[in-house]
Amino acid sequence: MDAHTPTYRDVDVVTTRSFVDAMASSAMGVSIVTTQGVAGQFGLTVSAWSSVSAEPPLVLACINRKSPIVAPLTVNGRFAINVLTEAQAGLARVFAGRSADGRNYDFAAAGWHTSPEGDLMLDQSSAAFSCVLDSWHDAGTHRIFIGRVEHVSTMRAEPLLYHN
Repeated sequence: MDAHTPTYRDVDVVTTRSFVDAMASSAMGVSIVTTQGVAGQFGLTVSAWSSVSAEPPLVLACINRKSPIVAPLTVNGRFAINVLTEAQAGLARVFAGRSADGRNYDFAAAGWHTSPEGDLMLDQSSAAFSCVLDSWHDAGTHRIFIGRVEHVSTMRAEPLLYHN
């Protein structure tokens, strides 16, 4: 082997730590999932989201079931996935509960508008998806929310990526 050959570490027993470490080697887009309605207004930084289908347009977000957003999102039956730009890294920390100035989960930290369906859409996000909750499934520690996309907005900007 030469100095440029990558070194791989095989793991015989997959532990939580080895799994998380392996997942951290993949770059993922960062978003803020929002919900508002009869159960209240909530937002959370999420990197586990994806498209599911183009026909019909479906997306999913995976959120730890211990998160305070899980019950309200389920009750409200609506959510938005707001894809962050590189310039919004500080906002990602706010909605991850890691704000440098203590403004955790503070909607006043950014500009928002409401989609025609009533979902909170982040101003200047690279993309935003307004969704009605199609279904949800519990899997391990997380709840997988599948949303039918009813409105989308886009802006050309470099997306914020989470890696390691």
